[in-house]
Amino acid sequence: MARIPVLVKPTDTYITGTGGAPKIKNPETGEIATDRDTGETLYTVTVMQMSEGRAEILKITVPESGLPAGLAPGVMVRPVDLIATPWARIFNGSLSDGVAYRVTRLELVQIPAMAAPAETVSESAAAVKKAA
Repeated sequence: MARIPVLVKPTDTYITGTGGAPKIKNPETGEIATDRDTGETLYTVTVMQMSEGRAEILKITVPESGLPAGLAPGVMVRPVDLIATPWARIFNGSLSDGVAYRVTRLELVQIPAMAAPAETVSESAAAVKKAA
């Protein structure tokens, strides 16, 4: 299958919709998916990608070592080494297809702190009273 590197632009925003959940390899048995090279447990994280006025929901596979501490719904992240793999299969006589996404890790994005206002509301009110 083709493995296509995906450009993660600095202007894109990625926000988690879920924390990491173990990826299920076989729903009938509940078998958990593992990396075929390392044996590491794989997790699925749902992420909303916002770019140029558009939003997409991506289910991204992440190895356990690539899950940052503090990962929770609503957290901004940056995918590292994002790869897209198109897939197709026939199930019960119907064609299903899609794109699988995988990263080596997710990094938490720190939002710059907003500058504190020059004065508080109570200071403003005191200044108004004093001027009156």
